[in-house]
Amino acid sequence: MTVHDLQTMAARGEKIAMLTCYDASFAKLMEAAGVDVLLVGDSLGMVLQGATDTLSVSMQDMVYHTRSVAAGSRHTLIMTDMPYGSYEASPEEALDNAQQLIAAGAHIVKIEGGGHMVATARHLVAHGIPVCAHLGFTPQSVKQLGGYKIQGKTEDSASQIMADAEAMSAAGVCLVLMEMVPAALAAEITRRIAVPTIGIGAGADCSGQVLVIQDLLGIYTGPADKDPGSFKSPRFVRNFLQESTSIQEAVSRYVQAVKSGEFPSVAHAY
Repeated sequence: MTVHDLQTMAARGEKIAMLTCYDASFAKLMEAAGVDVLLVGDSLGMVLQGATDTLSVSMQDMVYHTRSVAAGSRHTLIMTDMPYGSYEASPEEALDNAQQLIAAGAHIVKIEGGGHMVATARHLVAHGIPVCAHLGFTPQSVKQLGGYKIQGKTEDSASQIMADAEAMSAAGVCLVLMEMVPAALAAEITRRIAVPTIGIGAGADCSGQVLVIQDLLGIYTGPADKDPGSFKSPRFVRNFLQESTSIQEAVSRYVQAVKSGEFPSVAHAY
C-alpha cells in the first residue's frame, strides 16, 4: 500500500478503512484484517495514558509508538499524528519532527488546523513528507473550541472549513481528515477537493473512515479519573465487538462495513 494507492482507491470508489493503532500486536492483527491505514494517533494520551485530552502527548511518545506499530506491519500504510507543540512554532521545526516520525516508520504525518497551517503543510510536502490535514473538530484545540463540539454548523464555520480543505489540497497534502462536521459539508468537500477524505463523525460520503480501536471494541470509558458509568460514547462510534466473537472478527467486520458503505449509517452522522 502506498499514498498513491489511496488516491487510486478513492478514484474508483473503493472506501478506505483506517483504524488507530499503537503497538505491534494490533498492527499485525489489523493488517491481516485488511485495514488500509494504521493511524498512530495522539489519542493514545486518552485511551492509553488516561488523560482528559491529547495535549500532554510528547514527540517521544509518538516516536515510540510509531516504531512499535512499524514492527508489526509489513505492508500497511502508517500515519502518525504530530503531537501538540511539535509543528506550530515554525515550518522548520515541523520538518525536523516530521522527519523523526518518518525515520521511526511513519509513511504520512498528520497535522491539525487549516489556514494558519497551510504554509507548514506546503513546507513538509516540498521536503518529501506526505501530509494529512485534520480539519473540523481538532482535538489539540479542545480548550480553544470549548470542548468536544461539532464544527461547521454555521455558514461562516462551514465556509472556513471548506476554504481550509481547498487550501490544504492545493498545498499538496495527500489526505484530508474531517472530524465531527455535518455530513453534507463533508460530502461537498469530498466532491470539490482533489485528494481523498477520511471521516470520523463526518458522514458516509467521505473517501474513507477512521475509528479509535478502543471505541470500536467498546472498552474506552473516559479518562482514568472519571467514573466509567458517566461516560457516553460519541454518536459516530459503533461497538463492533458486540457483533463478534473475537477482536479479530470485530476488526474484520469494521473493514467490511466501511468497504460496503454500511458504516457509518445516518445514525452515526451529524
